[in-house]
Amino acid sequence: MKKHDNTPQKPNKATLEEIATFADYSLLETLNRDPEAKPDGIDYAPRQVFSGHYVPVRPTPIKNPEYVAHSPTLFQELGFADSLAKTDDFIRMFSGDLSAAPAPMRKLGWACGYALSIFGTEFNQQCPFQTGNGYGDGRAISILEVDIHGQRWEMQLKGGGKTPYCRGADGRAVLRSSVREFLAQEHMHALGVPTTRSLSLMVSKTETVQRPWYTKGSTSANPDRVGPEPVAVTTRVAPSFIRVGQIELFARRARNNAHPHALAELEQIVSHLIDREYADVIDQKQDMGEKVVLLAEAFAERLTDLVANWIRVGYCQGNFNSDNCAAGGFTLDYGPFGFCDVFNPNYQPWTGGGDHFSFLNQPVAAAKNFSTFCAALRPLLANHPKKLEQLKAIEVLFPALMQTKMEKMWAAKLGLNTFDSELFQELISLMTTTPLDYTLFFRELSNIPESMTDLNKTFYTGLRFSDHSHSTNPTPTPEETKARWAQWLHNWRVAIGLEDKTRSQTKKEQLRNHIAKQMKQVNPKYSWREWLIVPAYQQAAAGDYTLIHELQRVLTQPYEEQTTAIAEKHYQLKPMSFFNAGGVSHYSCSS
Repeated sequence: MKKHDNTPQKPNKATLEEIATFADYSLLETLNRDPEAKPDGIDYAPRQVFSGHYVPVRPTPIKNPEYVAHSPTLFQELGFADSLAKTDDFIRMFSGDLSAAPAPMRKLGWACGYALSIFGTEFNQQCPFQTGNGYGDGRAISILEVDIHGQRWEMQLKGGGKTPYCRGADGRAVLRSSVREFLAQEHMHALGVPTTRSLSLMVSKTETVQRPWYTKGSTSANPDRVGPEPVAVTTRVAPSFIRVGQIELFARRARNNAHPHALAELEQIVSHLIDREYADVIDQKQDMGEKVVLLAEAFAERLTDLVANWIRVGYCQGNFNSDNCAAGGFTLDYGPFGFCDVFNPNYQPWTGGGDHFSFLNQPVAAAKNFSTFCAALRPLLANHPKKLEQLKAIEVLFPALMQTKMEKMWAAKLGLNTFDSELFQELISLMTTTPLDYTLFFRELSNIPESMTDLNKTFYTGLRFSDHSHSTNPTPTPEETKARWAQWLHNWRVAIGLEDKTRSQTKKEQLRNHIAKQMKQVNPKYSWREWLIVPAYQQAAAGDYTLIHELQRVLTQPYEEQTTAIAEKHYQLKPMSFFNAGGVSHYSCSS
């Protein structure tokens, strides 16, 4: 995601009429509408969409909407007054009712199709027609584009009703998943991880849908009950919502000569991606071959940065398919995501995910998505053999670039100037032998401990290694592990220069303070704790949003020490009662 000018603007836009003056629908004005689309946007039945870049859709408003939360940070960046979020007009529009949207805002939204590759393998099975022409935005409907102070933002309703891509579903999102997405986007942005942003969260006071989920105390892998849940709409915001799978869809059509304009539509969507996400590094006046190579290089840089940041903060996407990979290089589509509590290289919060999308395999998954992206660009280089070779070289070098970014990230987490492979490998070995909390460990290490006693609070003493890892290696004795940890800590202190006897005590203290400050800028104190999120959305279902607002305040200041009361609640090991708990330690896909 390109860097935005986050200079606070005067928050004087307090009405939709004022926001409407910034409306600018680049996607609708430059790309192709589905020629079979219905002009009124009442296009809700599953059907095949054979061409065009978007389908006009009228969102289905949730019934009796109520404000739950908004993002003061994003409102400030956009220059919106906080008071706007609770106005009737705002609540109405951002819960799906566009009928009163002031001109030049439009009364219809739009949904887009995309293809699916899972770990680099193309699939059509997810499409109800087995052709790939019915797969896309099933409950995500974009409703507005604005250009504010030179930055374009697209606003998209998650849970805004049916589209032609809904595959027979109801197009709704429930409050539970909407709260998770709203808070996760707020948290990831505060962590410094490129992400879609949260604008607002609305809930229906009367409308419910039936959804599978877990009974309290269930340890079942999959949901063991079906019941009514409140529907909600969260509005997510990004420069665009173009996915790798979207480029992939048009490339498949071009390769298959699906219709006379297939190649032209691929070129159009790629040019639009450059306009929306890469205009700062690619000149549209260059020929297509040069633009494609520059696009691949730029996306490789962003995607590797993104995944290194995911692992830095303990985030696991869970379902990193090509359709869940933003072509702008930011976190997209918070479905079955999770954050590591107990460090586990194979951590996977989604029961249907598998090890291929597990925590430390995300760099490999990213390489698969990048290869899919490169394959989607190749039809544009049919007449550019030299550029095609350059594209292949960029694809081949992606794993090495990813490794470089990972090593840089691990060095920063450890307070090192350069990556130390031996020190790091021993740490990973110890971390997979001794159950510890990923966030707490690195944050306490950032205090530069002198002995292992200072790190004791980060270990799960009542948890066996076999409880959270697939490793078949024999478990070391406690004495062996304790000695290895003590030696590792000493070696680490040597590596950061604190055991250098030629340094004076004053110099050591200065160095220690400097390293601690640097480490605390990359190792957050506060992380996503699912067992604290659960009561927030449970209470919200009863109309109490207090915990949501509390979590929003805590999660948007993840590097700050905050208060003792907050630390006592949020800076803690995962309670043993939540291990293996359905809906806390693991969950099915989002709903």
